[in-house]
Amino acid sequence: MNFSKLFEETRPILISSSPHITLYVKQEITALGFEVMSEGFTTVETQGTFDDAIRFNIQLRTGNHVYFLVEKLLASSVEELYAGIRKIEWEEILIEDGYFSVHSVTDHPEIQNTMFLNLRIKDAVADRFQEVRNKRPDSGSEKNRSVIFVYWKSNEALVYIDTSGDPLTKHGYRKISLRAPLQESLAAAMVMSTRWDKKGAFVNPMCGSGTLAIEAALMACDKSPGLIRDNFGFMHVKGYNPETFRTIQKQAEEKIAATIPCKIIAGDIDHEALRAARTNAENAGVDHLIEFIKSDFQNTPIPDHVGVVMFNPPYGERLGATDQLENTYAQIGDFLKKNCRGYWGYVFTANPMLAKKIGLKAKRKIDFYNGQLKCKLLEYELYEGSKKRDRELA
Repeated sequence: MNFSKLFEETRPILISSSPHITLYVKQEITALGFEVMSEGFTTVETQGTFDDAIRFNIQLRTGNHVYFLVEKLLASSVEELYAGIRKIEWEEILIEDGYFSVHSVTDHPEIQNTMFLNLRIKDAVADRFQEVRNKRPDSGSEKNRSVIFVYWKSNEALVYIDTSGDPLTKHGYRKISLRAPLQESLAAAMVMSTRWDKKGAFVNPMCGSGTLAIEAALMACDKSPGLIRDNFGFMHVKGYNPETFRTIQKQAEEKIAATIPCKIIAGDIDHEALRAARTNAENAGVDHLIEFIKSDFQNTPIPDHVGVVMFNPPYGERLGATDQLENTYAQIGDFLKKNCRGYWGYVFTANPMLAKKIGLKAKRKIDFYNGQLKCKLLEYELYEGSKKRDRELA
């Protein structure tokens, strides 16, 4: 293979995500005009150029990492993998006086700890540089510059450039966090999973640091989350062209709408939570699109017509906290029934016992993970009147 042409070729691109989020990654990839070649539980594969990988980093809301394939290797042992990686022309890929790190995932009987594997991969790259250039880049564990990712299973190893570096789960605007904040990519997937059409209202009581409302605002004005970040892995390899990156940025910026047709409301009774939410929204450049209200959730104003109301209440992980939250969940149910008729209601929780206190039958139960916690986004259809009365009036 001619590695000097690597960044000009169409290559497999692997996009990782958190569990249960690949559906939304697929939706995003398809909307951008790319074909999904294959998918796993936490990965989606497509094809594209290095410039396309840059576009994914800028535009994807629900991905974790964007991996650009360098080489497929046959390797039945660590030493065979070392030899194969050493043959790759890394001098055509990495910057000689730069810095690189290695991350790997393996399902191989020879490896019990990937730290050893990562060291051998680093050795292979460094030894290649020493052989052909008589010098080598620095290396370490930081993921904020050049990152090599290797997936090794059975006798096949896939060697990638991690074009993201730091994970895309962090969209870069949240400078102030409160209790157990949602990852930005998870919040985006949650909003995408609802029936919100970006025309009706989006109401987020108990907003905390504002992640759900901010992600909704970014979608409503079509602002790509990668525009907020200032560092990616793709910036630290030889294929990076700052002018190309700026062109891709400009194309994304031109899509941003100055105004939106819907109302987005974020409310919280806690002053510090609202301050954090406002600050984070300012960092994201969408504070002018969100109405922040200091209010108990039961007094959150609900605009006329239709829309979505989304709650992310505490789950009661701490011992004894569940009893205190039973009343809160019951009040959420009352609020949805009495104040939100005609809307779709959503409650995100990891506690099925507390969910029963809402007192409504969920139309859908959408699976997610929040960190290691298995969660469900419960969807409620909030009728204008009872079904019985609707039938009588029909």
